[in-house]
Amino acid sequence: MQPENFYYDNKIVRNFGIATVIWGIIGMTVGLIVAIQLYQPGTNMHNQYTSFGRIRPLHTNAVIFAFVGNAIFMGVYYSLQRLLKARMFSDVLSQIHFWGWQMIIVSAVITLPLGLTTSHEYAELEWPIDIAITIIWIVFGWNMFGTIFKRRERHLYVAIWFYIATFVTIAVLHIVNSFELPVSAFKSYMVYAGVQDALVQWWYGHNAVAFFLTTPYLGMMYYFLPKMANRPIYSYKLSILHFWALIFIYIWAGPHHLLYTTLPGWAQSLGVAFSIMLIAPSWGGMINGLLTLRGAWDKVRDDVVLKFMVVGLTAYGMATFEGPMLSLKQVNSIAHFSDWIIAHVHVGALGWNGFLTFAILYWLIPRIYRTELFSKKMASFHFWIGTLGILFYAIPMYWAGFTQSLMLKEFTPEGMLKYPNFLETTLQILPMHVIRSAGGAMYLLGVIVMAYNLTRTALQGKLLANEADQAVPLEPAHTVARENAWHRRLERKPIQLLIAALLVILVGTFVELMPTLTISSNIPTIAAVKPYTPLELQGRDLYIREGCSNCHSQTVRPFRSETERYGEYSKAGEFVYDHPFLWGSKRTGPDLAREGQKYGNAWHYNHLMDPRLMSPGSIMPEYSWLLTQTLDTSLTRNKINAMRKLGVPYAPGYENLANADLDKQAKAIAANLNEDHIKVKSNKEIIAIIAYLQRLGTDIKANKTAN
Repeated sequence: MQPENFYYDNKIVRNFGIATVIWGIIGMTVGLIVAIQLYQPGTNMHNQYTSFGRIRPLHTNAVIFAFVGNAIFMGVYYSLQRLLKARMFSDVLSQIHFWGWQMIIVSAVITLPLGLTTSHEYAELEWPIDIAITIIWIVFGWNMFGTIFKRRERHLYVAIWFYIATFVTIAVLHIVNSFELPVSAFKSYMVYAGVQDALVQWWYGHNAVAFFLTTPYLGMMYYFLPKMANRPIYSYKLSILHFWALIFIYIWAGPHHLLYTTLPGWAQSLGVAFSIMLIAPSWGGMINGLLTLRGAWDKVRDDVVLKFMVVGLTAYGMATFEGPMLSLKQVNSIAHFSDWIIAHVHVGALGWNGFLTFAILYWLIPRIYRTELFSKKMASFHFWIGTLGILFYAIPMYWAGFTQSLMLKEFTPEGMLKYPNFLETTLQILPMHVIRSAGGAMYLLGVIVMAYNLTRTALQGKLLANEADQAVPLEPAHTVARENAWHRRLERKPIQLLIAALLVILVGTFVELMPTLTISSNIPTIAAVKPYTPLELQGRDLYIREGCSNCHSQTVRPFRSETERYGEYSKAGEFVYDHPFLWGSKRTGPDLAREGQKYGNAWHYNHLMDPRLMSPGSIMPEYSWLLTQTLDTSLTRNKINAMRKLGVPYAPGYENLANADLDKQAKAIAANLNEDHIKVKSNKEIIAIIAYLQRLGTDIKANKTAN
């Protein structure tokens, strides 16, 4: 056969690379602002659109889906073409993918500060954007598999296995976790409720880390590291074990985010068991990467790109060892809801994802621009300032998490809580938050230096938009000698590989989700638990809009320290009408599960207006806009109807009476505030959120009284 001439598309790689750098700077800048707000709450200038609760999810979405997402597509589009000896299937699909993904990110930048959120962590975007994500993800898969089908290389290299597993698993995760019932153009309720919703969310949340932040990066590691080191990957057999064990085990580990909650015990135990097993394949991948450098460690000393790679792989190993350790119940009881988890997440995000991305950018940009890197000294500065930034970020957060958690659990010799006021523990760790923000600033400075360095690199070269290559066409399958090894045969069949990966991840999915979603006895009901009143429902939506669950949990674990501080531990039946659940994942402030009737309406009014009036030294932002903004009741009818469709037992026709009941309850709260010399109209948003806060945990108290 005669070789065929073709061209690689480097322009799409360049575009995703530019987007990676730009969104990286934006996402990390927002992260720095968020970090500063945790010790300087006035940083938002009393602006509702830049308050912590609204822009914290903007930071996570910008870093995960904008910075990391664009980096994934940059690496995949570059490596896939060369591994398959083919240009991408369609330049049009490539452009639709690129611009569609950027529009999705822009929509997040607009909607999240507006408070349009589902409150599902790492999946906060509302239903129209979820649909857009689905469409663009299909475009990406279509382009990828179209390229695979027209390849000139029959064997599918290990990197492509990880790309295929990423595509199919993210599709499953996104679709299942996005079952929402729309109420309006940008408002919806999750189909699942309470414990069910929590299980689905953390099945998604943990595996978004696994299959968006990990598997595609492992695929890129398997391609780019051997290229950078000019060495073959250490072990083909280890890569097979690594791949299949990782995608099978990872999918089971989500429940370790819900230990000591009302999730059924069997699901928690499964999460712990598989989390511990996860160490083996995770470290298998790290070892395979590091041992690829055997005989090339002298290069690491002089090559900054390899330095980024080595530290990135080391951070991956540290994070994937720590994760299983955090799933142990004894460790989890200390670490969960604390800054320890923030440190753990950022070792992975800053070290693994960040440094691997920087290594690829420094290696790739000079090649597609046919020039040398503008400044190796700047790249070296970036490496060291970034490494120091990670240390200055993570170590204080470990310290803060451990300190605060132990303080919250400490009792006096007389058996009383030593620190009954949550705020005492918050003030103790503020210096660590200051150091953390300095570490974040150092890391961001390194990225800005990289952006300048890469820009100068591009300006001194010229983009090779269409890179020429040639390869022999793929011979017909029936003329190829049959492989004896089963995996070698599978590596030649992309559809079979796709189906096998899908089946492997569905096993754990069905075993975990189906019993809790389909067997009602798993969630015993409590007769005293009633649906929210229309005003309380509106207040709950405001609570979601303001991102209060980013700082406050709503679940009391069965620890003496928590029941003494907050009240009776939580029961599964308390959450049956919660669409979505609001258990939270971090306690920057105290748990609110038993907040109802703990303080008077005037206390909540003043606390929301200016938290420092009621809690001197508080780092909670003020919510003064709630005092002046009028509550939108135009959707009350739609909300009641939607909740009824989801199984909440509102009486037929109640939607027609809902606003009248809302107005009656609102006037009662306003009248009560008037008795405390607080003049506020009953139609203001603060009335609704006070109603919701005063409801929290009161049903279980009523049940006790009735008994």
